[in-house]
Amino acid sequence: MQGVVFDGRRPEPVDDLEVRDPGPGEVLVAIAAAGLCHSDLSVIDGTIPFPVPVVLGHEGAGVVEAVGEGVRHVTPGDHVALSTLRNCGTCADCDRGRPTLCRTAIGRPGRPFSRRGERLYQFAANSAFAERTIVTAVQAVRIPRDLPLTSAAVLGCAVLTGVGAVLNRARARRGDTVVVIGTGGIGLNVLQGARLAGASRIVAIDTDPAKEPLALRFGATHFLPSAEAVRDVLPTGADHVFECVGRPPLIRTAIDLLDRGGQAILLGMTPPSAEATFAPAGMFLDKSILGCRYGTSRPQHDIALYADLYARGELLLDELVSETHPVEDFARAAEAMGEGKGRGARVVLTF
Repeated sequence: MQGVVFDGRRPEPVDDLEVRDPGPGEVLVAIAAAGLCHSDLSVIDGTIPFPVPVVLGHEGAGVVEAVGEGVRHVTPGDHVALSTLRNCGTCADCDRGRPTLCRTAIGRPGRPFSRRGERLYQFAANSAFAERTIVTAVQAVRIPRDLPLTSAAVLGCAVLTGVGAVLNRARARRGDTVVVIGTGGIGLNVLQGARLAGASRIVAIDTDPAKEPLALRFGATHFLPSAEAVRDVLPTGADHVFECVGRPPLIRTAIDLLDRGGQAILLGMTPPSAEATFAPAGMFLDKSILGCRYGTSRPQHDIALYADLYARGELLLDELVSETHPVEDFARAAEAMGEGKGRGARVVLTF
């Protein structure tokens, strides 16, 4: 079967992958579409260290092909969006409704794939850049059949992370003010999360002017090329500032843009050794810095909610997809990530 394998030197589309059968509590999914996220590219450039060889991809949707013993919530033929959260469901954090904190959901990559007799790692417990993949039952979320799978694919990362960061982690309220630094796939979903929350002013910051129309479409009330002009819009600062780029200097920028009692939410992925600096004295006005893993989401609940909001016309999914490419054109798809300025947030691979 087809897939994209990274061997530590370069990513390569292959057609001789194999995947094992699903075991108890597992689901075999035939992938129809998978979004190409910067996290996949970060594995390739070393920003995210990961063992190799690995089958890439982590943002996908498809059709259930087979289920293992004990799986009841999905059956063969169901359409599903996949999450990367392989939480156990029974630990104290899962029991409290905080599956993103489950310790079994972090690290410990499996190796359900093989190629030419060699076992391959699974990226983010998902590996959506494969014609078929194995996930735990909790990762497969049933979605309506009339939701296009190319659009459903982006639910599993960009939407869960961006919208979830606003609604679940920041808990933004109606009338709050929001600044979003960076309007890529995550940033656009932060914008529409702020719109859904009823924020009064939503300021998008991006150095690429071509991104302005899409940012406004997703919910921004203002678009600025840099942070310097934010105080012209929000003289006292913002209630919530989201850093969606992953550059340490922008973390300081996010903190400096906060109003009293405001909170900076860090979403951009930095290299593990990166450090950020800021003035601690400014934090004594009840300001906060919040980390956020995967939108502090509960995928079985949140993906179903977002699918319903999409059906009601309140959540944008189709507009996130700039173009699609067959998986064998992975190199062209990766190139298009840099070329598609202003046209969308995700290039989607199809099978």
